[in-house]
Amino acid sequence: MDGDTLYSIGELARRTGLTVKTIRFYSDRGIVAPTDRSPAGYRLYNIDAVARLDLVRTLRELGLDLPTIRKVVDRELSLPEVAAAHAEALAVQIRVLCLRRAVLTAVAERGSTPEETEFMHRLAQLSAEERRRLIGDFLDAVFGGLDAAPAFAGVMRSMTPELPDDPEAEQVQAWVELAEMSLEPDFRAMVRRMAEDQAAEQARSDTMGPRRDSAAAVRDHAGPALTAGIDPTSPQADPIVAAFTAHYAHLLGRPDDVELRRRLATRLESVNDPRRERYLQLLAVVNGWPAPESLAPVFDWSVQALRVRTQQ
Repeated sequence: MDGDTLYSIGELARRTGLTVKTIRFYSDRGIVAPTDRSPAGYRLYNIDAVARLDLVRTLRELGLDLPTIRKVVDRELSLPEVAAAHAEALAVQIRVLCLRRAVLTAVAERGSTPEETEFMHRLAQLSAEERRRLIGDFLDAVFGGLDAAPAFAGVMRSMTPELPDDPEAEQVQAWVELAEMSLEPDFRAMVRRMAEDQAAEQARSDTMGPRRDSAAAVRDHAGPALTAGIDPTSPQADPIVAAFTAHYAHLLGRPDDVELRRRLATRLESVNDPRRERYLQLLAVVNGWPAPESLAPVFDWSVQALRVRTQQ
């Protein structure tokens, strides 16, 4: 194209693919100023106008506003600086949209009421500091007074969700449900009871040297039995039950009798609360961890084995 050639708006429209109305709009706002006028007073543009219009179209498609575009094409602003600022703004918008999508998806799946929807929306919008305070309050309620024990420092860390700065929709959904659970008084009370039981076991085992907690011992003994298809009510299960009840008896310094086995069955039923497992599943999603193995079948097997052997 000849650098001295001047083009009418119609010719410019054909070369750029923009409409005459759009070019006139940009021209009226000084973004693409005419180079000259025809004898009849029509606006004429040189070849630079084609390049400017191509840039304007690209920036508009990227979402920049017209005042910013004018400063860019007039070189009042650096395009890289504008792009960086706009990219950050878009990142914020994307995070907001992800939060909204996550809440709406949860509402659709759960059939939430308007009140529940508003509550979920507030949870999703919490800042990182607000999320830390919410979970900190939950952990304080559950482990307060117990967290001095060395073992509980790791437990608290392992139960702390850390939503990333740029979360996936499923992570936001998991965070909302986890936050709801952490605020439920019944759930807090249940986890507190488990923590107290574990603290009592830990205090006892500290006087006798490091020991596996009762749930871990049951898992280690009953897991292979479950995999092998051994019926928990059958005689073949007797030595397996005897192994983990002996561990529990040694842990508590008590005889392995009917009362101890009933106590262990109650302890395992508490640990096997489905809300505990759900919390750990949600925690794994939020933190991007591998999905935890479900121990419910092992604990179900163990409780059944204990109950059938303590019936009177």
